[in-house]
Amino acid sequence: MSSIRTATKRLLSTSTSTSSSSKLTVGYVPEHFSTPLFFAQQNGSYSLGSPEFVPFVSGTGHMIESLKNKEIDVAVGLTEGFVAGLGKGADFYKIIGTYVQSPLCWAISTGINRADVSSIDSLKGGNIGISRIGSGSYVMPFVLAKQQGWTTTTTKSLFNFKILNNFKNLRDGVNSKIADAFLWEFFTSKRYYDSQEIKYVDRIYTPWPSWTITARTDIIESSLVDQLKSFLSGLNDGITFFNQNPENAIKHISTNLDYTAQDASEWIKTVEFAKDVGKIDKHVIVDNTVEILAQAGVITDAKSLDTSNFIARL
Repeated sequence: MSSIRTATKRLLSTSTSTSSSSKLTVGYVPEHFSTPLFFAQQNGSYSLGSPEFVPFVSGTGHMIESLKNKEIDVAVGLTEGFVAGLGKGADFYKIIGTYVQSPLCWAISTGINRADVSSIDSLKGGNIGISRIGSGSYVMPFVLAKQQGWTTTTTKSLFNFKILNNFKNLRDGVNSKIADAFLWEFFTSKRYYDSQEIKYVDRIYTPWPSWTITARTDIIESSLVDQLKSFLSGLNDGITFFNQNPENAIKHISTNLDYTAQDASEWIKTVEFAKDVGKIDKHVIVDNTVEILAQAGVITDAKSLDTSNFIARL
């Protein structure tokens, strides 16, 4: 994990934009879902050279900020975070691919001794920990409220959000009662259920494919678009290797990431990566997600949006 912290510090202190280098800078979340990215790198599948991968332990919201600041060129993150940003008017990035086709299982967690938080009903009007505004951890509580039939005149009165920046702070926050609960990917959370650091409350699944690939608009519209195509093609090879070599995936995840081999094995049974990451089903990825996020109050004026501008097909 020290290498992750070092890379993140380097990102925050310097700009690594492709405008000054031929190497793409790709933001990713250092979780089990990142495995095909590195299989492609190890196997030499990126035909125009391996990108520089920069980890974001704080997730999709932070990557959106870094796309805006031109600190990274590409981001692989959660569909709901990227679509929410585009729905709120961001024009500095576009969706260029689909990464994970299966939905994401979000676990709802609280502090290990929080007897007062025992069910989803305990969360209404409570303090919800999030990494950043615009992140998946921020968007999904609204989706949860929609599914539960909770209605209110203002979305802000559903929850009081506590911005805690990263997963470690979220775990600490529910134990110190800064927050009552938070939502994070299930298998990433499971290790901390097993160690009794946090307590499982419930779960919720995204009603859309869970991970997408975005790139800065100025990169897409430049001569560097071939670098993006090389990245997507190489990633397809990485996914193929992942699917054909589950034992390699389990070893990579349990050796390099914060998961046991058993949890990695169980997760692999639940995940479906895109067969061709360059293909985007606009209805499923964008329009369906916008509709649900609008119903949940995350996006306003959804009817006036031209969602065709959210996508760039390479």
